[in-house]
Amino acid sequence: MATLTHHTPQTPFLSRLPLRSKPRAFSARVKMSFQESAPSLAVVGVTGAVGQEFLSVLSDRDFPYSSVKMLASKRSAGKRVAFDGREYTVEELTAESFDGVDIALFSAGGSISKEFGPRAAEKGTIVVDNSSAFRMVDGVPLVIPEVNPEAMKGIKAGTGKGALIANPNCSTIICLMAVTPLHHHAKVKRMVVSTYQAASGAGAAAMEELVQQTREVLAGKPPTCNIFSQQYAFNLFSHNAPITENGYNEEEMKLVKETRKIWNDTEVKVTATCIRVPVMRAHAESVNLQFENPLDENTARELLRKAPGVYIIDDRASNTFPTPLDVSNKDDVAVGRIRRDVSQDGNFGLDIFVCGDQIRKGAALNAVQIAEMLL
Repeated sequence: MATLTHHTPQTPFLSRLPLRSKPRAFSARVKMSFQESAPSLAVVGVTGAVGQEFLSVLSDRDFPYSSVKMLASKRSAGKRVAFDGREYTVEELTAESFDGVDIALFSAGGSISKEFGPRAAEKGTIVVDNSSAFRMVDGVPLVIPEVNPEAMKGIKAGTGKGALIANPNCSTIICLMAVTPLHHHAKVKRMVVSTYQAASGAGAAAMEELVQQTREVLAGKPPTCNIFSQQYAFNLFSHNAPITENGYNEEEMKLVKETRKIWNDTEVKVTATCIRVPVMRAHAESVNLQFENPLDENTARELLRKAPGVYIIDDRASNTFPTPLDVSNKDDVAVGRIRRDVSQDGNFGLDIFVCGDQIRKGAALNAVQIAEMLL
């Protein structure tokens, strides 16, 4: 659980940049906070980048809770973390950690989730897991609240009945937030995705290494390569996930398999190429779509304007389109470069460009929105 001990680097240049248009809040927002009758919470992996973002999102959205446990590895136990105006002591994660816990947010890696997630569910805890451990397990809902909330029908906190709910991969969430409204209108037959993924997807240590390498390269020094096997600053490379037998890496296959499960459509054709780029915390994705039914770009814009959690940056005159900085530390996904695919006849194809904060909507925010649906 070494990844739990890293702290999110201070990157003030990313933290409060203005958006070019005002995004909409997701309609399920809850305004309550501490209540004696509210669910009891646990945050697993609280000292990691996503764990810290869990706390930020819970506070921002005034999520109702009666108590909260801060859980991490033995090495992190005893540390102090701030939440909602109070300081909490981090406790070591054990099988007994979930006694009396209604909802647990997990972001501690797949092996920890596999070990402790089912144990927590057996104790009556509803686990919202950010790892890949349960995403493709039959019977475990894989949920983006704006896309397929029906997948977790019947699962509610306070019933004493535990459950596992999987948070999709960050690239899948960001992609499907923009593509699903179009899919519902014209049905996607084939989707080609190229991702440009930030350091945050590899954890807080990778973010720190990118900052360190940037300083080293600018100073004429050889870059420190602990997290990645090659220079990351001023470079890009194929995503560092393991390569599978079919030549795709695991990150690319997550997009393929998770899209089919979330859409409940085993026939949709998906292919992806995932690239790691030297950006701090927001992913970008180029998406090419082929539809069964015609969809022109003006109708696509209207659909996206109405979609929850999505907003448009698409000004051709000024050549202004989404960037990772536009969405860093923000909840909503930005979409632009909306145009007809000229390689296809008629209005059966579109190209779009999507950006979303990997730590927030790509992980912590989506998990908290799932937890809100349990109330």
